[in-house]
Amino acid sequence: MKFTLSIAMNPLDQLTELARTAEECGFAAVALPDSLFFMESAVADYPYTPDGSRFWDANTPWVDPLIAAAAMGAVTSRIGFYTNVLKLGSRNPLLLARQVGSVANLTGGRFAFGVGIGWAPEEFEWCGVPYARRGARVDEMIEIIRLVLDGGMVEYHGEFYDFDRLQMSPAPAHRVPFYVGGHTEPALRRAARIGDGWTSAMMTFDQLVATRKRLDELRSEYGRADLPFEFQAVCIDRFGADGYRELAEAGVTDSIVIPWLADGIGFDGELAAKQDSIRKFAAEYLAPIG
Repeated sequence: MKFTLSIAMNPLDQLTELARTAEECGFAAVALPDSLFFMESAVADYPYTPDGSRFWDANTPWVDPLIAAAAMGAVTSRIGFYTNVLKLGSRNPLLLARQVGSVANLTGGRFAFGVGIGWAPEEFEWCGVPYARRGARVDEMIEIIRLVLDGGMVEYHGEFYDFDRLQMSPAPAHRVPFYVGGHTEPALRRAARIGDGWTSAMMTFDQLVATRKRLDELRSEYGRADLPFEFQAVCIDRFGADGYRELAEAGVTDSIVIPWLADGIGFDGELAAKQDSIRKFAAEYLAPIG
């Protein structure tokens, strides 16, 4: 099992050094979160907390994950990066294809694209995109982005997007993996049908086990059971050597962690303290578990 460092909600001036330290310590990747803006009043509940509340506020720092990946990629040479996850629904697929291709090229093929729909109606409506039929629209977006990234002259004529022949150059030298996020049945079906992997938000061990079973069933249904598939987990109730071994035995291929939280260091903590936590975590778990 691999380990990925999440840099969610950290001060922006710490990000490149956190990436350097994660690479030095042997982490496989950095997970890049996405949030467009903070609505003072949200019409929908946040789906990944028990009471629907958001665990960040208007002053919590966020950075565009594609820009962050390019910046961190410039100061590292081996570690990978993936969005966890980028909310597709409120964005434009051709503009995203240009951005993803650029990051993939600038990082030398060290970028993977974690995608989701987005949970907040405001992010759709205020960016000029209808919230209705968002799942079907995102399916087309994924088709378009993959089509463009494969290179050459392409065209697309769908229900939501329509364009004649075009080409974006250079295409990435290496295929960009797509990881699909979401806990609902449609999201799991999307991951099983078209994804190179699935990625979780915060889940219990039992929820992850049940999700793994369902994904295996769906991948068999779609004839994709023999293809490589990443199972990325943010587990909220398994920690330490025994806990990480349980996750690996349950089929988790990539555990997304925030080492400093276990040491009582907040997201706004000092950089040096976070780096010490990363090094301690790596010494205790990366070699023994990975």
